[in-house]
Amino acid sequence: MSDSEGTRVDMHVKVLDEHVAQRAKDRGIDVLVYAPHFERLPTIRRRAERYTDEDLLVVPAREVFAEAWQSRKHVLAIGLDDPVPDFVTLDGAMAEFRRQDAAVVVPHPEFLSVGMNQSDIEHYADVVDAVEVYNPKHWPHHTRRADRIADAVDRPSFASSYAHLRQTVGAAWTEFDRAIESATALVEALREGVPRDVYRRSGVEYGVLSAAEFAHLGWENSWKKIDRILLSGREATHPRHDAYDGRFDDVAVY
Repeated sequence: MSDSEGTRVDMHVKVLDEHVAQRAKDRGIDVLVYAPHFERLPTIRRRAERYTDEDLLVVPAREVFAEAWQSRKHVLAIGLDDPVPDFVTLDGAMAEFRRQDAAVVVPHPEFLSVGMNQSDIEHYADVVDAVEVYNPKHWPHHTRRADRIADAVDRPSFASSYAHLRQTVGAAWTEFDRAIESATALVEALREGVPRDVYRRSGVEYGVLSAAEFAHLGWENSWKKIDRILLSGREATHPRHDAYDGRFDDVAVY
């Protein structure tokens, strides 16, 4: 799966099936971090196990939407033991990640209306383990800003495909200077700040994919989707869902 020369990790994908797994392998990816929106951890874990084999490790994770929808902050937690819902306060989410000793990374900082800002990261510096500096949804100015933020907060960087579309998997990755053979090993590498390099593919094909991924944000941010998620209170990651047994009522924002 990985070797002594390092491990290629696509640090954040939203899609997973046999085509995604094969595409990752074809692009030399050793590890996928799978964190779909609005799915509970047990469901994510089962799907990750299904597509893990001797050539590809799929690590389950949760990208939590902290705060209210209009002011949401995306936070990616890897190595959770217990489920954490969306739409809790950022402080509540970070406290829970700390309690579970998860690795916590910041995807797309200050990107549109969905990223943690520099002040947020500095405030939670004792919890945050890495900051994303590139994914294909970025335009060049997003990448320059993310680089500046990672430098300013003195956190290690990472890149991911942030793939919402199958074709984007493996378009960017983080190569760790360590063999990573398990989810626990990835958490340890992130928590310990293991040296790594970030890479991205280039060329016409990947320019088209980048544009397609950015266009996909229209669906991601549509009220039709959020109306379905927020207003019923029955969706899997709603903080007042029965599955959470009231544990997050004091930090829920809906």
